[in-house]
Amino acid sequence: MKKYFFCLFLFCLQLTIVVAQNPKREFRGAWIQCVNGQFLGRSPEQSRTMLAQQLDVLQGAGINAIMFQVRAEGDALYQSAYEPWSRYLTGRQGMAPSDGWDPLAWMVEQCHQRNMECHAWINPYRAKTKGTTALAANHAAVRHPERIFQYGDLYIFNPALEANRLYICMVVEDILTHYDVDGIHMDDYFYPYPEAGIPIPDKAYFLQDGRGFTNIADWRRDNVNLLIRDMFHVIRAVKPWVKFGISPFGIYRNNPMGENGEEGSATSGLQNYDDLYADVVLWAKKGWIDYTIPQIYWNIGTKVADYAVLCYWWNDYCHDRPIFIGQDVERTVKGADPQNPAQHQMMAKYDLQRSLPHVMGSCQWYAAAVANNPGNYRLMLETVYHNTPALQPLMPYIDGKAPGKPRKLRLEVNDMDVALCWQAPKAKHEMDKAVQYVVYRFKRGERVDLSDVTHIYNITRETRVLLTGNQKGDVFYVTALDRLQNESKAVKMKL
Repeated sequence: MKKYFFCLFLFCLQLTIVVAQNPKREFRGAWIQCVNGQFLGRSPEQSRTMLAQQLDVLQGAGINAIMFQVRAEGDALYQSAYEPWSRYLTGRQGMAPSDGWDPLAWMVEQCHQRNMECHAWINPYRAKTKGTTALAANHAAVRHPERIFQYGDLYIFNPALEANRLYICMVVEDILTHYDVDGIHMDDYFYPYPEAGIPIPDKAYFLQDGRGFTNIADWRRDNVNLLIRDMFHVIRAVKPWVKFGISPFGIYRNNPMGENGEEGSATSGLQNYDDLYADVVLWAKKGWIDYTIPQIYWNIGTKVADYAVLCYWWNDYCHDRPIFIGQDVERTVKGADPQNPAQHQMMAKYDLQRSLPHVMGSCQWYAAAVANNPGNYRLMLETVYHNTPALQPLMPYIDGKAPGKPRKLRLEVNDMDVALCWQAPKAKHEMDKAVQYVVYRFKRGERVDLSDVTHIYNITRETRVLLTGNQKGDVFYVTALDRLQNESKAVKMKL
């Protein structure tokens, strides 16, 4: 009991520390995975209930983006034109949900109802994992085994083959065409994670078509580069407002200077560049990706891969693309703060990431861990770091034009409620349309500052918001947001 009260005292002490005003724009994501088996043994209705409860908790914790895993091994958690239903959803690959549930369509709707973005998270190359014992008849590895190679217990779509690049792009185009996703998201699985004594069986392809490369490692990196480039162009052609993001392994490359001129970090772990053949820095430099979420899952002071060292490194080598830090919730609360061993590392990590100019948010690994609230992690998000709402970071390289301002702002009063109402601004193109609105509220005499997030009264997709409390003398401002959350000029009403 004494230990409980001591921990409670420490937590309350943390909350009394003065924290700078939270930023108005910040990516606050969370990954919802399928490969942990959370859907297995549940009916579709039970799965929906579980996910809805999880989303409610995440919304309360200020999460504004969900990375939802929909393609784990050449399969689908959506109605795919090309691939079988995932065994991670129904227990058997190729078997559809019993009530016709489409998890991606449902997740997009649920996220948008909660003012969250929904990014469709796919794994491009993995075709079969260790636990999959049977493939559906329409799986690509069954229909085109010549396009697959085996690596340990894995089946991999051979990155060397143009047919696979075209196929993966078709899968992405299918998602974009049929679902109103806000992003296409890829994690850290490119070429397979190396296993001792198992070479990648692609030398014959290199010798047959090396495209002028003399080094097989450079050739492999270029294979992946071609896919990233092609996917970027597909996304821009089909739905130019959809963001394309990568969540790589936390280390790009270790010291010393890399062959491409980029300095490696002061680390000594597995590397994207040399082990997974993923040149993430090049993709940002070329403008092929819109954001990067390095999985910096280690703690401050970890010898092989120090969280602080890696945050500084990614900030320096982002090439003007925003960095969001991939946070390991459970590992963070198990690590003692080096400067204050009586508390875990969450506060130190957040204070560091918010001090870096190109780090514009974080993403939580994983959503259920946030909900479980180990070490009061979720409570700290709710009460300190996410205690005010946040818009998404601007991405002017996709679109920097603000929508028109809301029209015909008015007050509607009836016996039941008082509401502020308006009409959507006119728009000629999809990129110009308003999809959300921000309502600001100021008390009489308060200085009007729309950058002050404490005055955000509501963010909504509706053109109506209920007013509560005594509104006499209050001043309301309403702005419109487009799909990239560019914000319009404000319209004003004083009550």
